[in-house]
Amino acid sequence: MYSGPIIDAHTHLWDLSMNRHRWLSASAGPVQVPGGLAKLRRNYLVDDYLRDSAHQNIVASVHIEAQWDASDPLGETQWLETLDKSHGVAIRYTASAPFGTAEAAHILEQQAAFPRVVGVRDILSFHPTDPSKSFASCGDKASEPAWRRDIARLPTLGLMLELMMYPYQLDAVRDVARTIPDLRLLVNHCASPIDRDAAGLRRWRDAVRALAREPNILLKVSNIAFYDPRPTYESVRAVALHCIECFGPERTIFATDWPVASLVTRYDEIWDTFRRITADMTAAEQRALFHDNARRIYRL
Repeated sequence: MYSGPIIDAHTHLWDLSMNRHRWLSASAGPVQVPGGLAKLRRNYLVDDYLRDSAHQNIVASVHIEAQWDASDPLGETQWLETLDKSHGVAIRYTASAPFGTAEAAHILEQQAAFPRVVGVRDILSFHPTDPSKSFASCGDKASEPAWRRDIARLPTLGLMLELMMYPYQLDAVRDVARTIPDLRLLVNHCASPIDRDAAGLRRWRDAVRALAREPNILLKVSNIAFYDPRPTYESVRAVALHCIECFGPERTIFATDWPVASLVTRYDEIWDTFRRITADMTAAEQRALFHDNARRIYRL
């Protein structure tokens, strides 16, 4: 099994005393996850991540925007710059920007001026029949001309686009990849197998297969158990292997989505599961999934 270095390519930090993460406040209401969000309603900082990851060979981690207050789009990046980097925690950032607004162009230029910012993320995840599963307010954001205009700015700024999406957003995301071929897209969380019935899983498998046909799309295998009400090793393995089979070890990245994933699993369990799943792969393939791909894509 893999015993080499690991780059955790999807983590979050927050200091709730700053009142910048409204989605984590008690007044935000319950979220449709096991037990709600109460477990996350505490500060989660560098020392907390170092404690949780102490038994793994983590050489670096990437911070993904954590839905910081939209009225202060640069604030999260500026705050991250003040944190201790001596252990490689949050050594690179995927930031946020108000795509589709008048100020987006200026914000993107300012984000790109931070050397640690390598990408920008947006959330497209909209469920057409179950509002409790929707993270986005509408299902056609990626088709809006203003949104597309701002996404097209990213390649010239040296930034990639990270996306949360459901299979329902497949056509729009695939069209973005085709119409902006010099844009690198990194889809989070296995493209979210949100519907767990036979038809839903078939829709998800078809979506992953279709995304993989676009050479400028990559896939992050992260927080698989979040989407499964009864996760088992076999169910997690089936999702991970489908992703790897479609995208290949060269376009797939392993990550945790920590501490959000702590709602459904343990930190060590995530990496131990990935090791079991990849035990029969070559050493080069394993290293690509655990370390090398993230090192290349996040310019570490």
